[in-house]
Amino acid sequence: AIMTQVLGVQLAPMDTPLGRRFQTLGVMNHFFLTFIMPLLVYPFFAWLLYAGYYHLVLAYAAWLYWDWDSPKRGAYASPYMRNLRVHKLFCNFFPLKIHTTAELPNDKNYLIGYHPHGIISISTYNFLGNGTGLMDRFPSINWHLCTLVGQFSFPLRREWMLLHGMINASKESLKYTLGGPKLGQAAVLVVGGAEEALDAHPGKYRLTLQPRKGFIRLALETGAQLVPCFGFGENELYLQATNEKGSFLRKIQTVFKKIAGFSPPLFHGRGIFNYNAGLLPFRHELNTVLGAPIPVEKTENPTREQVEKLHKIYIDALVELFEAHKTKYGVAADNHLIIE
Repeated sequence: AIMTQVLGVQLAPMDTPLGRRFQTLGVMNHFFLTFIMPLLVYPFFAWLLYAGYYHLVLAYAAWLYWDWDSPKRGAYASPYMRNLRVHKLFCNFFPLKIHTTAELPNDKNYLIGYHPHGIISISTYNFLGNGTGLMDRFPSINWHLCTLVGQFSFPLRREWMLLHGMINASKESLKYTLGGPKLGQAAVLVVGGAEEALDAHPGKYRLTLQPRKGFIRLALETGAQLVPCFGFGENELYLQATNEKGSFLRKIQTVFKKIAGFSPPLFHGRGIFNYNAGLLPFRHELNTVLGAPIPVEKTENPTREQVEKLHKIYIDALVELFEAHKTKYGVAADNHLIIE
C-alpha cells in the first residue's frame, strides 16, 4: 500500500482492507456515543416538541422519572448489548487485550482501580462490552464501569450506558453496588481522574494516587476486595500538548478543571482516512493487566491509620504489577511509575 502525504497529513491508502475499515467504524461508533450524541439529544427532543410529538417526549419524561435512580442502583446490564459485534470491532482496532493474573470468585465483591487515566481511558472498554472476552472469562461477575454523575444527564445515551452496566462514581452508588447483599459485583474506578489526564504523555507513567484515598475507605466500609489494574499503551493513544506542571498552559487547565470539574487536555490523534490528524486514537496495541485481589476486612468506621495502611498496600501491589509486566508490553526496564 502506498501512503500519500498532503500538507503534512498522512493519508491512508485507498486499498486499506475492508476489515480495518470496519474496525475504524467501531471506534467511530464509540466516539459518536461519547462526544457527538450528547450535543444532539437535547436539540432532538426540542425538535420533537416543535414537530408536535408531545406524546413521545412525555412518555420519555415519565420513563426518566421512574428510572432516575438506576445510575446509582447498579444499572441493568444487558448480555445482548454487551455482546454486540461493534464491541469486537472496537477492540480489534488497536487491538485491545485483557490479561488476568488471578481468579475472581463470585462470593466476593471487587473494587478495581484502573490506571492510568490517559486522555479518555480507552482501555476501560474491557469492562463495558465483551469485546475482549472478559465476560466469558468471568461469567458470574457483574461488571460496572464507573463514570461521572453528569454523564447520565443526556437522554437516550444514559440508557445505552445503563444497558452496558455503567454506574455513576458517587459514594452512594458504589456503596449500593459493593456493600449490598448481591455478590459477584465488580466496580471499575479510574482513580487518577481529571488531574491524571493532564499527565497523559507517551512513554510517561505519572499517576495521581497519593491523595486519592476515598476509594480505599470505601473498600473498607463495604468489604470489597481491592484489585489493581494497569493499562499498558493507554498513554500512547494520543499526543498531548506540552503542559508541564507550572507552565502557563497547565495553570489555565487547572483553573478550568476546578470550575468545570473535568480537564481540557489539548491533544490530537488520527482521523478516519488519515494517520496523524484528528480525534480518533492511534492504532497502538493495548494490554490491560488485571491484578490479584487484595483481601479487605469489612470495617464500618475505618480509622485514618487503617486507610493509610491499606492505601500503601494497594500502591505496593500496583507498582509490583507494573514492574512484573512492563517489559512484556513495550515499557523499558528503566522506566518506572511516578506516583504523586
